[in-house]
Amino acid sequence: MSGFPTSFHVGPLVFHTYGFGLAIAAYVAFIYARRRLGRAGVNVEPFTRYTVWLLVSGLVGARLATIATNWNYYSGHFGRWIAVWQGGLSSFGGIALALVVGLILQRRWWPETQLTKFTDALVPALIAGWALGRVLGPQFMVDGGGHVTSQWFGLHYAGQVGKRVPVPLIQGAEDAILWLALLGVERFRRTYTVGVVTGLGMIVWGLVRALDERLLLGQESHSGSIGVQLAGVALAVGGVITLIVHRPRRVAMSTTTTSS
Repeated sequence: MSGFPTSFHVGPLVFHTYGFGLAIAAYVAFIYARRRLGRAGVNVEPFTRYTVWLLVSGLVGARLATIATNWNYYSGHFGRWIAVWQGGLSSFGGIALALVVGLILQRRWWPETQLTKFTDALVPALIAGWALGRVLGPQFMVDGGGHVTSQWFGLHYAGQVGKRVPVPLIQGAEDAILWLALLGVERFRRTYTVGVVTGLGMIVWGLVRALDERLLLGQESHSGSIGVQLAGVALAVGGVITLIVHRPRRVAMSTTTTSS
């Protein structure tokens, strides 16, 4: 038996708890990102449209990646392709497509704003939203736990036998620590290198996510596990490149920009 309710009924309708949790996390991330962009001097008028495009492309990318990495299950069963209520969303698939769409729209709607200035304001909000989302989302879904464990911290999850490593809570804590660390980089450096927050966020988040997949989830995940690990490493490499490219570009950090 799961220690967490995975769904609840309102008359004939069934609502999944993790869906509400993810919606709350997405809304919090949106408000926080909008605030940070405004304090960085970025025009926030197009940001609502921008967010909608990111959410739609993220969901499509996440679903397509799941289908591609579990083709034997989805092949010949188109109904399964659209049955997202049964689970099956790859985080890195969503990130990949949303990243492409986000870059295109950033250049279209904010052509006067340096890309890394934009992402430096956005990345901490995304990571904070991700931290909240791991706690309110996968923590309340079917098969949400990691490896079987007999340790005191193990929890029971619906659809899984035995106590499991509470991976969603662990990842939520990891992301929260990373968020605080990035705020520390902003606040305690007298000089600020544009792109540092973006690069560090990419490196740490990518490597930690790959290690989580390898050590906590890999043995029971589908064929996309190796893909997730490779994607995490690729994201970290992109972060290293970002730091190298933007290393010489130093500007004074104003107090309004560093506020979160």
